Amino acid sequence: MTILEAIVFGVIQGATEFLPVSSSGHLALTKDILDLGEVPILFDVILHVATLAVVIVFFRSRIGAIFASIWRWASRRAGEADAPNLRLAWVIIVATVVTGVIGVLLNDLEVGSNTKIVSALFIVTAAILIGAHFLKGARDYDQIGLRDALIVGAAQGLGVLPGISRSGITISASIGAGLSRERAGEFAFLVSIPAILGALVLSLRDAEELAAVVSPLALAAGFVSALVIGLLSLMLLVRLIRGGRLFYFSFYLVPLGVVGLILL
Repeated sequence: MTILEAIVFGVIQGATEFLPVSSSGHLALTKDILDLGEVPILFDVILHVATLAVVIVFFRSRIGAIFASIWRWASRRAGEADAPNLRLAWVIIVATVVTGVIGVLLNDLEVGSNTKIVSALFIVTAAILIGAHFLKGARDYDQIGLRDALIVGAAQGLGVLPGISRSGITISASIGAGLSRERAGEFAFLVSIPAILGALVLSLRDAEELAAVVSPLALAAGFVSALVIGLLSLMLLVRLIRGGRLFYFSFYLVPLGVVGLILL
């Protein structure tokens, strides 16, 4: 893999990880178009780690508040103001477990190697975004619970399929569960943090294989490009979520899926 190809992957990852168009689906199509063959999954995960860093920076206030509440709870100094953050923390844990179970079950399907299926799933994502546009939610974190964890965790688990947007399906599921649009967007990315870290740990066994295919310089170039573009796309996404305009991306996904089904 050349440095230019790594940058292309990074730009695609940064733009599509947050925007509801499926980063894994776009990476799968890019590999097919560039005829790169099998690139170790760890490369994809490292690009995800770059965008994960964006999530942590962007939502640092909420993440810091959660850990502060957990610390006060552990030291038996938690107050009433800590209740929403503590509730949110255990919901994230339960959702992560659900995501992990579904992710393991779907991991062996190797959907990314079949561009026809990936293209069809782009259309499925478009349908999800259109459906979510008509859903209404108004709940905050003080009302979040087990039901939300199960729904969003399952949705994020399905998001491992290339072509199904993880951000799109988890935001839609959060709204469908009753969270306000602003909270749904934030929650969707908070639950992504442990999921991406888990994927990184599980894929570390590919480190030696990755070194044989991707140079350290190319890897760094991909990481930085994903980081920069990811920050810009997340800023855009937050605005679109608040305005209820995520369904706009269906006008891109449907033609993309149709073209992929016909030509690839």
